[in-house]
This record gives sequence, C-alpha cells and structure tokens, in this order.
Amino acid sequence: MASSAPEYSRLVATGAKSFPEALLEMTDAQVAAVRERDLDRRVEKASFPYVKTLRDFDFSFQPSIPRGVVEDLATLGFLDRHENVVLVGSPGVGKTHIAVALGVEAVRARKLTYFTDCQRLVSDLAHAAGKGQLERRLRFYAHLSLLIVDEVGYLDVDKQGADLLFQLVSRRYERRSTIVTTNVGMGSWAKVFGDPVVASAIADRLCHHCHLIRITGRSYRTKDLAPQDRASPAVVADSGAPR
Repeated sequence: MASSAPEYSRLVATGAKSFPEALLEMTDAQVAAVRERDLDRRVEKASFPYVKTLRDFDFSFQPSIPRGVVEDLATLGFLDRHENVVLVGSPGVGKTHIAVALGVEAVRARKLTYFTDCQRLVSDLAHAAGKGQLERRLRFYAHLSLLIVDEVGYLDVDKQGADLLFQLVSRRYERRSTIVTTNVGMGSWAKVFGDPVVASAIADRLCHHCHLIRITGRSYRTKDLAPQDRASPAVVADSGAPR
C-alpha cells in the first residue's frame, strides 16, 4: 500500500479520483496482495514438485482422459464426500500434472493438502517408527484433507513399508481423501508391496468410494519427437483392478 500511496495522492490531487475511491482501491490491492502471499505460503507448505493447473493441461493430447470427470473433481466435491482418486498410466502421460492441479485447487480452497511420493512417504514413516514417533507422524498424515501420493509402483516397497502404508490408508479410509498416481495396475500391486494380502487391503480401501482414471497414450515428453524416435507406450498391467 505504501508504494502506491504517492501515485494515489497525485490522482486525488489532480481530481482524477476522489479520496474515498483511492482509499478503497488501495485497500483492495492490499487485501489481494495479502491473500496472494498467503496462497504462496500454503502452496509451498503443500510440498508440490511444481505448480500447474488444469488450464495448463492439454486434454487434446490425451483423449483417453475424461475431461468432464477431471473438471468435476476440480470443484472438490470429492473432498466433502471423502472419496479418493487413482490415476493409472504409463510414465509421462499427465498423472502427476492432474494430481498437482487438483491439489492446487484444494489449497486455494484452504484445504490442508500435502504432496509426497510413495518412497518418500514410506521412508518418513519408517524413520518415525525407528524413533518411536510413528503415532505422531501417522496423525499428521491422517489429519490432512487431501494427501497426494505420487509414483506408487515406481519402486518396490518392503514388508515394513507396506504395513506402514496400510496403517495410514486405514486411518484415512472414509475420513479423508487421497489421490494416488501409479504406473502399475492395481491388480499387480502384490508385486510392488511383496504381499498379496496387504496389497489387496490397501487397494480395497483406496478403491472404495474412488474415481479411477486410466490414461492411455504416449508421453508428453515425447510430444515433439518424430514418430520414428518415439518409444511405444508402456502397457499398464491391471488384471485384477476394479472397474
């Protein structure tokens, strides 16, 4: 407000604006600036790898994505209903972009949101368990309005990690919303978690009250390559996934 005061003083002095008009505009600008800084802080706290919105997403490049469903998710009704979102597809097809965009909308709506990848989440929980602080850390993740877990299946998870994830998913089940991105069909999660029982239990809780979006197509990262230089899209195994 202070930086704009001389200009508004000049406008009032020349009669271009009345004093009440100038004061109102200065106040509105100050409020907008405070809100923008607050949003920036909350976005940073959410730990997004980058900030992107659905406006940045090229739906025409991935026609397999149900645009109407994604845009409806951006209204955040799924958070009020404690529903989950699972995005399945090969690397580079836009899973993380959509997850981040939905997360940004949640932050704008002042919903407590946090982004992490599966390995980082497992490591954090295991570290807390080793220090005798697992309960405290589970409460942190369980309290979030929206938890985004990226890259499930990119690396395998050991038995301890699978058990820790199950505890967290169970705490959030029907209480909070979780977005998961994975390049492995949920029917193949037993290989990821090394235990078919735990894998099935995790998938079951995530998929109950869930929006499951399968994305087929090639990677955005190869969008500008000549056809002969592109690798074939990876096949996403999903033999036992819910429909």
